[in-house]
Amino acid sequence: MSDKNEGRTRSIDVARLAGVSRSAVSRTFTPGAYVSDATREKVLRASKTLDYHPNAMARSIKTKRSGIIGVISSDLQNPFYADTLEKLGSALQENGLGSLVLFGDETSTSRQISQILSYQVDALIVTNAVLSSTLTDRISRMKLPVVAVNRYFPQDWVTSITCDNIAGAAAIADHLLDIGCSKIALISGKTEASSSRYREAGFIRALVKRGMAPIAIESGDYSHDSGVIAARKLLSAAIVPDAIFCANDLMAIGTIDIARTEFGLKIPVDLRVAGFDNSIIGSWQSYNLTSVDQNVPQMIDLAVKSVIRQLGGESDRGGEHLQVQGKLIIRQSTGAIASPIDNTFVKCK
Repeated sequence: MSDKNEGRTRSIDVARLAGVSRSAVSRTFTPGAYVSDATREKVLRASKTLDYHPNAMARSIKTKRSGIIGVISSDLQNPFYADTLEKLGSALQENGLGSLVLFGDETSTSRQISQILSYQVDALIVTNAVLSSTLTDRISRMKLPVVAVNRYFPQDWVTSITCDNIAGAAAIADHLLDIGCSKIALISGKTEASSSRYREAGFIRALVKRGMAPIAIESGDYSHDSGVIAARKLLSAAIVPDAIFCANDLMAIGTIDIARTEFGLKIPVDLRVAGFDNSIIGSWQSYNLTSVDQNVPQMIDLAVKSVIRQLGGESDRGGEHLQVQGKLIIRQSTGAIASPIDNTFVKCK
């Protein structure tokens, strides 16, 4: 059944064995294309029998689609971003899409995207990057679907998918107040990151609502080192906080490290610390960090579905801001005993 000249199984061979049309085989392997469950099962069974693999290059010429999604990511030293990228790549593969990933710091985003667009990607997913106005204009003219994960962009053609950062940070504030903290400090993240701005606003708003305010605010950049530097300033001040909320887990871990090693403080006896992200390192026994889980799997599921819908012409181009439900995970860093009862759900839209 194989073409002897090519030495490989063709789609017509699969169609004959499955008893379906050649177009049905093509639709089965085209993301977003409709095919009945019964037909799909026949095609996949025949493909497995014949060890058939679609010719992506030939399909891209016919459909004018590459089947490749460009992904912009950076700062993989942060376990949250590394985990997000791994889950995103797997989700795209499960939906028959490939991913072309480019890395770099946020200042190199323009170069990254220029390079990735040259590969004729079908859509763009941004996980942690800043888009300049010049670059957004260029992407807009190309009418390329753009989805931001854990980032919010105001452009009406970008679909942004985030956790409700305001509600998540408010849940942390309420938790710290509920356990008796009265001298609460904040370490914010990158000023240009919407996630940091919303977390700071949500945290402060929740404190003010209950007649409190942060005794001090220091700025970080979401890195471990910036958490160390900011915490050192807070813990050296005349009024030492009894609790510190950090806008992400990596800064919270830096805070715990410096509090223990340089100031001899015990967590949570002398100082209570909370973060945001629920990264794997925060759950380690040495940190046991109270944090907000952003529900990354749901964000990624929404991102991939949005890309597929837009490529299939089933929805208007972008313009949505989707928020998923986060979850407060209470652990020993705030003096709590972890249990299902202690887990408070964040009320997100």
